[in-house]
Amino acid sequence: MEQLSAGQKLDRAFEELGKKKTLSFELDLDTDVASLKALDAKSDPAPGDEIPEHVAELLSGAKISVTVQSKKPLDESGEKDLLGTALKVSTPDGELAEYRVIGDFTYVRADMAAMGEMTGSPLPDADDLPPEAGAMKDVIEGKWVKINTKEMEKVTGESRKARGGPAPAPSLDAKTQKKLVKALRGVIAREVKFKTADGGNGTEHVTATAPLRTLVTELFGEIRPLVKDLPPGVELPTDKDLKEAPDAKVTADFTLKNGELSQVEVDLAELAESAKVKKLGLTLRMREGIKPTAPAGATKLDLDKLMNGFFGGAAMSDAESA
Repeated sequence: MEQLSAGQKLDRAFEELGKKKTLSFELDLDTDVASLKALDAKSDPAPGDEIPEHVAELLSGAKISVTVQSKKPLDESGEKDLLGTALKVSTPDGELAEYRVIGDFTYVRADMAAMGEMTGSPLPDADDLPPEAGAMKDVIEGKWVKINTKEMEKVTGESRKARGGPAPAPSLDAKTQKKLVKALRGVIAREVKFKTADGGNGTEHVTATAPLRTLVTELFGEIRPLVKDLPPGVELPTDKDLKEAPDAKVTADFTLKNGELSQVEVDLAELAESAKVKKLGLTLRMREGIKPTAPAGATKLDLDKLMNGFFGGAAMSDAESA
């Protein structure tokens, strides 16, 4: 029977993920209100800019769920191979926002009242909107709306151009991706310490520990020679920038179930340094892949009509009243 090292077991677990055509996972911010407020205080916010209690409560219980489906194994897939993607942000009080990309459309819904409370910018009541708002009423009421994805990308690109911003960055080609993976694996093999422990019932724990500053410095050192192959506009931090990173050790605990990755837990409390943080971590749980589906009853949101009508009219009114 082949004896594998802890690093090899982890490597194989990630390779198995790459062979799947549908992948679902959930990311959980494992923290509490007191820890978030302590981190915020350490950043020395200006008076009045401190994180509000309700926002800290919202973030402390936030979860992000993601599903990706492709017609090819994920490690061979490009953007054109994706059949559907879905992302949902939820809190203990319910779903905050969700979007799905299926076929030609992007489907979106959000709890706009909660979003307005979180940002400190309450939205108008749907009944107060003018007739030309159209599907925006559904947006504010938290109903599903759908947007033609190509039209959305066109409007977004034109908006960037009007603001003098850069065009969307192209994705990495397969050759560059392989170079990056090889470079990163080399750094991990040198800097990360692995060990295993039996968890029982077919589970095994692989822990990976490394000093954060050393790890990121080495990682970016390996990536810099590849900058010429990266999309235009990509800027890497300098060695001087990286010296500001905490040098505490970070440990990630990977749970393998019958050789497959089922959960990752990362304790980040040590990175808070002088802040009085008791609980700060990330937990990623793998889920059985669920095919993303288009929600029924979504109202089509016409971006051109919306921008030229509702928002254009609002801008015109503002200009006239100035």
